[in-house]
Amino acid sequence: MRYFDYLSVEEIAELFHLAPAPFCNRSEKELLAHAIGAALYMPATRSTIAQDLSTGKHKGLTSIVIDLEDAVGDLKVEEAEVSLVSQIRSLDKWAADGTFDLEKLPLIFIRIRTPDQAQRILDQLGEAVVRLTGLVFPKFDVQTGQRYLELLHRYNEARPAGSPLLYGMPILESAEIIYAETRRETLLGIKELLDRYRTYILNVRLGATDFSSQFGLRRKPDMTIYDIGVIRDCVADIVNLFGRAGSGYVISGPVWEYFKSDRVLKPLLRETPFQEMAGQAGLRLRMQYINKYVDGLIREVEMDKENGIVGKTIIHPTHICPVQALYTVTHEEHMDASHILASSGGEIGVVKSGYDNKMNEIKPHLNWARRIMIRSEIYGVLNENQNFTALLVR
Repeated sequence: MRYFDYLSVEEIAELFHLAPAPFCNRSEKELLAHAIGAALYMPATRSTIAQDLSTGKHKGLTSIVIDLEDAVGDLKVEEAEVSLVSQIRSLDKWAADGTFDLEKLPLIFIRIRTPDQAQRILDQLGEAVVRLTGLVFPKFDVQTGQRYLELLHRYNEARPAGSPLLYGMPILESAEIIYAETRRETLLGIKELLDRYRTYILNVRLGATDFSSQFGLRRKPDMTIYDIGVIRDCVADIVNLFGRAGSGYVISGPVWEYFKSDRVLKPLLRETPFQEMAGQAGLRLRMQYINKYVDGLIREVEMDKENGIVGKTIIHPTHICPVQALYTVTHEEHMDASHILASSGGEIGVVKSGYDNKMNEIKPHLNWARRIMIRSEIYGVLNENQNFTALLVR
């Protein structure tokens, strides 16, 4: 799997200073943790999952979450489990037969309801488990989390030699986390638990929809989750505890749930980047994104990035390209990061940016530079004078 693999060799050369590198579920953990990108949710009851993945139906898709929880009605759980197992087994069979190119298989995660269900699914999948990258644990807390992580540990310890690790991605979304009086104790307990099983934790994910439900709130499509004060404060506490450089985890942003709605506020998506990339065609594309309310998504992803969050849960294929385009690294960012890392030997404390527009302080910006270099490898580095809109017009 490689980001933007739908582009031709010529287009890659035109757009990228450094092209995205390939990855798969056997890649090194730190790289993989940053590579999830736009994770498309699919209900486990969908009968065409294997077919859609094998034919590359969704342009640019690199990771999916097959949902056995909220997307499946309580009366349809058994049916959903049967369908899911069938879909993964089909992918495994096609891969073994050589009728499907494994290099094009997205990272596959399963969001489960309970530890018992997780064990049941793993048992039924058998050898086909190797097609999975991990399990997603909703409403994660210390009590159920312990059972989830013990299950992961048992599986990984007993997995056949050469099989990829199976990772876990807890979702922080419970009332005990959003409520101010229980937040600190709950988050500290979860952090201590995750630290004991750090080897198996790929992402910590934010469940802002469940947080919002505790107050009867729902962000509008021209707002971001950061415009809701009670959610913003909670996200800040989670990043403070789980996102620290050197000891933290990759934190992925909450779901963007809109793909069409009525507008109230004036759009904030600037015309200039689109016009510079594609002229009048770029301006028309901008209006399409505004009409589909992707401009709100773009704003929220930018806010995610500014708050140290990488990755986004999405519910519609039209969100794949804009989210992933935003994770590309600009030429300026890459140049700054490269200069900072190259100057970190101790002789220099500050250096002028290669773009002559800022000062790069070596020690304070070192962790930022390291994160930029990881993103550079996965999402690529754009050529000078290119921005994310260049990928949207392709």
